[in-house]
Amino acid sequence: MIEQEVPAPRPLLRRPEDGELIDVAGVAHFFRLTGEHTGGRFAFEEFTLGAGIVGARPHVHAGHDEYFYVLDGELTLHNGDGEVTVGPGNLLSAVRGTPHGFRNAGTGTVRALCLYTPAGYEGYFREVHAAVAAGAEVTDELLAEFRARYRTTSH
Repeated sequence: MIEQEVPAPRPLLRRPEDGELIDVAGVAHFFRLTGEHTGGRFAFEEFTLGAGIVGARPHVHAGHDEYFYVLDGELTLHNGDGEVTVGPGNLLSAVRGTPHGFRNAGTGTVRALCLYTPAGYEGYFREVHAAVAAGAEVTDELLAEFRARYRTTSH
């Protein structure tokens, strides 16, 4: 039997412009890393939220964890008990089974990071974006349908 050499893993450098932009309902999701880059381990995005935009109504994930880190502006987070508005440097950990959501209740733009582990939820944003591009209206029913495919429910 002949053994084949398997190439050693190599670091992946992503430049500031490298990523996949998915614009969904007023939120610009810029995925710097997706499951395709990380072997499904995690996905990493920077998102931008304009004034008055709801990023995600309260919901619960059964299949992945999310971590939100605020870079600029003030992000209003639903933390299961209510809402709290936080600025740069604040981190929300929303592990599986914990209700969470986010919105921009302010007048300026919010920029934040989100880490998903394991990866895969980026597919949700791709599906919603494709549906809207095909003419679908973003409704609670549409979002619930797509969320269910990713083991996510409204709260």
